[in-house]
Parts: sequence; C-alpha cells; structure tokens
Amino acid sequence: MTKITKYRPFPQVDLPTRKWPNKTIATAPKWCSVDLRDGNQALISPMSMDDKLEFFRRIVKIGFREIEVGFPAAAKVEFDFLRKIIDENLVPTGVAVQVLVQARKHLIEKTFEAINGAVNPIVHLYNSTSVNQRKIVFKMSEREIMAVAIQGVKWIKEQIALTGQRVRLQYSPESFTGTELKFALDICNAVIGEWNPTPENPIIINLPATVELATPNVYADMIEWMSDRLDKRDSVILSVHAHNDRG
Repeated sequence: MTKITKYRPFPQVDLPTRKWPNKTIATAPKWCSVDLRDGNQALISPMSMDDKLEFFRRIVKIGFREIEVGFPAAAKVEFDFLRKIIDENLVPTGVAVQVLVQARKHLIEKTFEAINGAVNPIVHLYNSTSVNQRKIVFKMSEREIMAVAIQGVKWIKEQIALTGQRVRLQYSPESFTGTELKFALDICNAVIGEWNPTPENPIIINLPATVELATPNVYADMIEWMSDRLDKRDSVILSVHAHNDRG
C-alpha cells in the first residue's frame, strides 16, 4: 500500500475509556428542525414567504417542537416571515421557534425585533472558532475570539433587559470539528459562565460538524470528551449538528 505523506491524519481523541460504543438510546432525544434556515439565507433564490410558511406548517405537522425558522438579521424575507408567524399566532402552543444570529451587536438587536412577542424563543448565537477561521479570516487570537463570544452573550442579556423578551440561549462554536478540543471547551465554558444557566433554565451547547473532517467515530469521541468536561453539566443540553457530508 502506498504511504500517503501529502496530508496529515486528523488528530485522534485520547479517550481510552470511551463509553458511547456500548450505549443505546433509552429515551427520545429532543429534535430541532433546521430545514427552514440551514443554508437558505445563502441561496441565490431563497424560499419565498409562501414557501417558508408551507414548509413551517409541514414541519409542525410532522411533530417537531423546536424549529429553527430562520436568520432574521440576514434577509428581509427571513425577518418578515418571523413577524408573520408571531403576529398572526401561527406558532402552535408548545412549539418553540429558534433563530440564528452571529455575535454582532446590530444583528442581535435586529433579531430581538424579529422575535418580539414570541413565546419561549431560542436565540442561537454563534461565532467562528476554527484554526483556519481564526488565523486566515479574522486574524485573531484565541483570547480575542473568546471575547467575541462573551460579548455576544452580554449583548443578548442587554436586549433581554431592554425588551423584557424572555429567551433560551443556544451557543455554537462554528466549525467545531476544525477547532482544537481544548479551545472549544474553554470557549463553551466561558459562555456557560457568562450566561449562568440552571437546571430549570438550561443553556443549549451545540457542537456542529459544519465541515466534515473525519469519520463519525471521531466526531462521537469529540462529543463525549466535551460532554465529560463542560461546566454546569446538569444545566446544559448538549446538541449535535452533523452534516454527514461524507456518509
């Protein structure tokens, strides 16, 4: 067999006592549909208002109780759609809408305009954390990237105080699989510390495989490693977002 030297292998997780291979799902997990949002804001011809409304009703009918309905600060149709389903009471009782937003002040302010009056919405905050994004795109250190996430949480708390809108928080270190585990843990724990969740009001920590860089078993190792080390674990809902681009 030819030895490959051009690419270095994806780093393995030091997890000799891994438990996930022998576990089975004993209770139903929480499912969140992201079909209305994921990628739609980047399309040349994104879904229209009618398209989104039809899709939303279908997702509700299937039985989803948490639905990421859009990126309201990214496009007018996204914002208008959220206002429509809130103003016209189209969100059934027991269904929580979720919105995505970057850790940028004006986008967070716009997002709170969009969710005004929603019942128990989830604000999904994210910022770029991967090695390449830090070094090439943002040219920022780990400390600077962490400060972006913390500031994002502070801006959300400011909006809660200003508007009285109650929200649940979800945080994602974007491109988690391209981020060093230690730094991913540090930034997630910093966000947890700033938000200060409780078992009654938990935070959602989402660990996305935004870009698939390794096989699923490595991703599973990364998730278990993080789960074992997150602060206030009884106040954290651990979420995964696997694109499964490579089967």
